[in-house]
Amino acid sequence: MSQQTAALVEATVRQQCKSLYLSTIGSQFVRLATEAVKARQSHTEYLEALLEAELEERERRTVERRIREAHLPKVKTLEDFDFAQAPTISAAQIRELAEGAYIDRAEPVVLTGDCGTGKTHLATALCVAACRQRRRVRFTTATALVNEFVEARQDNRVSRLLARWFRYELVAIDELGYVPLADVGAEFLYQVVSERAERAALVVTTNLAFSEWTQVFANARLCKAMVDRVTDRAHIIDTGKESYRFRRTMEGRRKRVRSGGKEDGRD
Repeated sequence: MSQQTAALVEATVRQQCKSLYLSTIGSQFVRLATEAVKARQSHTEYLEALLEAELEERERRTVERRIREAHLPKVKTLEDFDFAQAPTISAAQIRELAEGAYIDRAEPVVLTGDCGTGKTHLATALCVAACRQRRRVRFTTATALVNEFVEARQDNRVSRLLARWFRYELVAIDELGYVPLADVGAEFLYQVVSERAERAALVVTTNLAFSEWTQVFANARLCKAMVDRVTDRAHIIDTGKESYRFRRTMEGRRKRVRSGGKEDGRD
């Protein structure tokens, strides 16, 4: 085959791949063909390599899209989490959760502890793990979720918004307890939680003990119902009271002092 003919064939194959939405095959078939000749692969083995490359790339793009659609504040994974700095947290339990069986069983996960103890990191990491399993995930804060529903009420979109939030296989609600909620906001949050109860998974992070949730939900009856929904069949994980971020800052300061660095004199 002449170089001109080969170039024409390659251009045709690329166009055909484009029409069939096989972009990875279109970009790699020449390179893989060269490798197949060198390795003396059969036509079937070459075809297998092409299809495997296409599937791997589609898998990668799907995971990237799931992570992007999850609206994570920052992509953090379990690989990034230092369990040695969090003695109250069971690494085995978290890694087991990351496998996703709790999502299939529609079980809640509640991460409770003081600020800086890793709650948001772990919630984000569980979301990333679910995205890697190609699940539909959404991360939000309690305040942002409430604000979204308050705005939707003004446009008569509450029912549609509820339906959208229910379609996610996993919803993570961060920072429950940081800001008290007005009655209408508390009711919207309860609607989301109750609609998902026993039907879809939920991850919640909170800095308050359950007995202190009355600081968030002024209506005692609603507060009791919310705690009941969130804790039913839940995996409750206490991340502790000592701030990992504060401890890391202090350790960094001590290292600088030992190495001869100067502090600025502030307390």
